This record gives sequence, C-alpha cells and structure tokens, in this order.
Amino acid sequence: MYAPQSVSSQKMHSIDPSDHTVGEIYKLMVGLIVPRPVALVSTIDRDGVHNVAPFSFFNGVGSNPPTVIFCPTLRSSGDQRKDTLRNVEQTGEFVINIVSSAIAEATNAAAADVGPEVDEFQLAGLTPIASEVIRAPRVAEAPAQLECKLLQIIFAGEGPGAGVIVLGQIVRFHVRADLESNFRIDPEKLDAVGRMAGNTWVSTHDRFELIRPK
Repeated sequence: MYAPQSVSSQKMHSIDPSDHTVGEIYKLMVGLIVPRPVALVSTIDRDGVHNVAPFSFFNGVGSNPPTVIFCPTLRSSGDQRKDTLRNVEQTGEFVINIVSSAIAEATNAAAADVGPEVDEFQLAGLTPIASEVIRAPRVAEAPAQLECKLLQIIFAGEGPGAGVIVLGQIVRFHVRADLESNFRIDPEKLDAVGRMAGNTWVSTHDRFELIRPK
C-alpha cells in the first residue's frame, strides 16, 4: 500500500482570491497548473482573413464525441474579445494545431498582440493549408491538426482576465504518418512542448511510467 510522506511539518500559505488582483491570481494559476499543453488555434474570419494564436489553457474533454476545450481570456482594453474568439463566434469552427519543439518559436511569435487585419501566419512564418471539413486553415508545420466545430461558448466572467470556455467537437484528425500506429501516438516523435509560468516552456523528453492500479 502506498504510504504518503508526513506532511505535519509543512507550512501552507492560504490565499483568498478576493483579496488580490487579477494579475496576482493569474501568476499563481500559471505557476501551479503545469505543465500546460499548448494549442496553436487557427481560425478565419467572415472576410477570409486568417488568424493563428497559441493558448495554454487547453485540454481534451472526452472521446464520445471527441471533444476539446481551449480558453481565451478577455482583454482589458478596446474590444475585450481576442481575434480567435471573435472568429470562432462568427464562423463556428477552428483548428487545434499540436505544438512540437520544432515550431515552438513560431508559436511564440504568433502570440504577438496585433490587429485583426494582420495575418499571424505570415508574422510567425507558418504555412496555412486547407482543411477537409471546415474553412479554417491548418498549420502545415504542426505534427497533428484537429479540425473542430464549435459546440458551445461559456463566459466564466465579464471583466478583464475572465476566462471564456470554447468547447469544440473534433470532426477530422490529421496526424503525421510516422507518429501513429494502431491509433497510438509515439511521444518521442511527437516531441510536444508545454508551458510553465512566465517565459518558461518545457519539453516532454523526460518521461516515466506508472502502472495504473486495477
């Protein structure tokens, strides 16, 4: 039987979020919820302008139907909605592009806060390619791309820093052929990266296995 280490001597610092600023709580969250997988989300607006931006509040939700979630936050000035969120609201679709170490720098470049008329594909040096089911483009350099149709948008708050839950159903998987065998992904070849706090990113090279108890 697993015996946890004694915690009697550990001191804990209790923090009431209501006593602190949004920025302070954000720093706590991104420092504690780690490592976070990165979704490079590509969209298109109603006028056909491409957009691509990274989000590290991202995960899978379930496999029946195959569902993913990513969460942009509201901004403090101008139109609070980020371009990605506005595009998803307009078109009801988006692509989750999986980020490998090979495109980590380009993904970071796509995070620049620029106007909606700017094509971040060009800004980051990434290549848009056509999707099969939806209008939103995929990122050619990504090792895998998930075409998604919007299921629901939920606003968790109203002010700056509030999260917006974007829930989408995967309608097409695109996986580089050398990564997949019998629906299993080779983590070494995928070479995915994640986010820590601040400017720190992590790789997935250091891994260990634990047998799940029955």
